[in-house]
Amino acid sequence: MTDSPRVAFKRLAPHKNSDVPLPKYMTEEAAGMDIHAANDEPMTIAPGGVVLVPTGFSMALPKGFEAQIRPRSGLAVKHGIGIVNAPGTIDSDYRGEVKVALINFGSDPFVINRNERIAQMIITRVWQARITVVDELETTERGEGGFGHTGV
Repeated sequence: MTDSPRVAFKRLAPHKNSDVPLPKYMTEEAAGMDIHAANDEPMTIAPGGVVLVPTGFSMALPKGFEAQIRPRSGLAVKHGIGIVNAPGTIDSDYRGEVKVALINFGSDPFVINRNERIAQMIITRVWQARITVVDELETTERGEGGFGHTGV
């Protein structure tokens, strides 16, 4: 696509992380880029535990875009591994290392090895809303109907 946003990746500590792939699309029509772990030693996530996994890269997104970090479906279904704040958001003005907060929803410990694919990243456009404070909101048919108001 010619109108695709340009995302610049910077490999952090290239002398030690040159073996860790930078994010990339695994198929021609993939929505998300796979992200790999850049941990020095295997990291074990206990059942119910959370670990912050380094990726060895930082990036620059264009203004008006975000990166969403999402779980990989294979890790989720086969091992109960998810992302604790899914989807995680990386703002366009952040320049630090991308890290992924994995959580183990499964019943067995899970080991994250270096170079393992741990998450996927979606680049999407975002808008900052113009905030207006009002005394009344316009009414709708739904009104204040909340969780489950239309039935099960």
